[in-house]
Amino acid sequence: MSESGITGASYAAVGVDIEAGDRAVELMKDWVKKATRPEVVGGLGGFAGLFDASALKRYERPLLASATDGVGTKVDVARQMGVYDSIGHDLVAMVMDDIVVCGAEPLFMTDYICVGKVHPERVAQIVKGIAEGCVLAGCALVGGETAEHPGLLGPDDFDVAGAGTGVVEADRVLGADRIRTGDAVIAMASSGLHSNGYSLVRHVVFDRAGWSLDREIPEFGRTLGEELLEPTKIYSLDCLALNRTAEVHAFSHITGGGLASNLARVVPDGLHARIDRSTWAPGPVFDLVGRVGDVARAELEKTLNMGVGMVAVVPGESVDVALATLADRGVEAWVAGEVAERGDRTEAVALTGDYAG
Repeated sequence: MSESGITGASYAAVGVDIEAGDRAVELMKDWVKKATRPEVVGGLGGFAGLFDASALKRYERPLLASATDGVGTKVDVARQMGVYDSIGHDLVAMVMDDIVVCGAEPLFMTDYICVGKVHPERVAQIVKGIAEGCVLAGCALVGGETAEHPGLLGPDDFDVAGAGTGVVEADRVLGADRIRTGDAVIAMASSGLHSNGYSLVRHVVFDRAGWSLDREIPEFGRTLGEELLEPTKIYSLDCLALNRTAEVHAFSHITGGGLASNLARVVPDGLHARIDRSTWAPGPVFDLVGRVGDVARAELEKTLNMGVGMVAVVPGESVDVALATLADRGVEAWVAGEVAERGDRTEAVALTGDYAG
């Protein structure tokens, strides 16, 4: 009590629990230890993560690749489901699969978790998923931050973001300048919606259809919530393996904006990629969103990945090796189109035909 008789303010009184934050750190330590690389120096708890850059001496001219991203409104599905670990896989995929597109090897990642109230077990589960994702991507989780924002977020609300770094030899950078007429466009199957378009999907299934997350969906063979929480596939090590065994000219990570707009980012001026929809059948979740929400195909295609999560552009003579490499790694892949002269076409990418099935 102060002399005036009024209780003094404190951090705890306004909703920030430092002890809960410390408890969360203790719970996550074992998971973070599993997401490491030989170049990592020190452990969890420092003000900054340390990475031994002398490991880059093997490169003639190493270029560092950096990316940052989040998971979007998919976190609200996780919150409602009470499932917190899978969202970490999504975060790593969104960051590291952007980095690998230029041919870079993922090195390390940091995360940022913002919560309305620290529930140590929940925070630890989120970090567990991030650490598992880093292992799948071949990178280290070198640090992070958990921030408690009472008053801005509800007690059960949270969001996640991350930043990553990779390295690529300067003369090995992949991209539009390598693509040539006659190149094949190889599509790699997505695991589902991944982490884009959830504002549209949530509007369709919750607001329009009035469905609950525990609703059994025959087409999915599981509940709506389980389908919506399917983790984003992490392609990083698959892409690196493909780049070692076959000649690759470019990759494209199919995220927000869909297949056409993301592939267009690596199609050079003067060339045009023709994609044949009949070469694959999008998973049932895409048809359901379109049908239940009366969403036009064009709107679906510019919002969702429609069953393609990553694309590789390779010369025709590399197609067989590329497909074999991906098959050996358990990645479903197929030739979805080819690159041609643009001629009088204005668009960089065109989708033709109708989806299979």
